[in-house]
Amino acid sequence: MSQVASVVRMADSGAARARNAELGRQLSVAAMEGDEARIRRLLSELLRCKGLTRAQRIALQQRALLNLVQSLRSATLNDPLTGLYNRRGFVQVGTRVLDLAARDEQPAHLICFGIDQLARISESLGRTVGDILVRQTGNLLRDLFPSYGVYEVLGRLGPDEFAALTTSDRYASRHAVMLRVRRPARSSDMPALALSVGVAHFNPQRPVGIDELLERARRAMNEPMSQVALSGQSSWPA
Repeated sequence: MSQVASVVRMADSGAARARNAELGRQLSVAAMEGDEARIRRLLSELLRCKGLTRAQRIALQQRALLNLVQSLRSATLNDPLTGLYNRRGFVQVGTRVLDLAARDEQPAHLICFGIDQLARISESLGRTVGDILVRQTGNLLRDLFPSYGVYEVLGRLGPDEFAALTTSDRYASRHAVMLRVRRPARSSDMPALALSVGVAHFNPQRPVGIDELLERARRAMNEPMSQVALSGQSSWPA
C-alpha cells in the first residue's frame, strides 16, 4: 500500500507542477499583453498552488517569476509576431554594426521593405490574413539574409515596415535585392504579397547614424520601380 500511495503522490505532484508551470506561462503572456486583471488572478493562483511541498512551491514560483522577467526583457527588443527585432532592438543592434563597419572601414547597406496595402488588406479580409502576410515577410527576410544574427540585423520597425542591415555586397542595389526575392506566381486564396524596397548605403569614410540611413532607405522606397510582387502561396511557411 505504501508503494501505491507513493505513486499516487508522485502523480499528484507531477500534475501540480504541470498545472503551475502552465500558470507561469499564462502569466508571461498576460504581462506582455498588459492584462492587469488576468495578471492579478494568475499571481494569486500561483501563490496558492497546491499539491507541492513548501520547497517545491517556492522553487516553482521563483522559476515562473524568472521566466516572466526574461519574457519582458525579450519583449522590449523583439517583435512578438515575427520574432525579429522591433524598432528599438534594430536600432540598438544596428548602431553597433555600423560602429564596427566604420572602425573596419567596411561599407554596409540598409534595406527597407514595406508591405503594400497591408492596412487595406487587414480591413477587408481580416486581421488574421494581415498577420499571415507579416509572418511571411519575416520568414522571407530570414530566407533572404541567412546570416542574420551574425553578420546581418533584421527587424520589423512598424506594422508594415521591415528592415535589414548587412555588409554583404550582394544586396548593394535595389535591383539585386528584388531579383533575389522574386518567386514564381502561384494560385492561392491569399492576396499576393507585394513589397516596396529601398536601399541606402553606409560609407565608412563619411559615417551617418542609423536613423539617417533608415530615412534614406524609406525615401528610396518611394522611387519608381521600387515594387516587387510575390505569390500569395509562397514557398516559405506562414
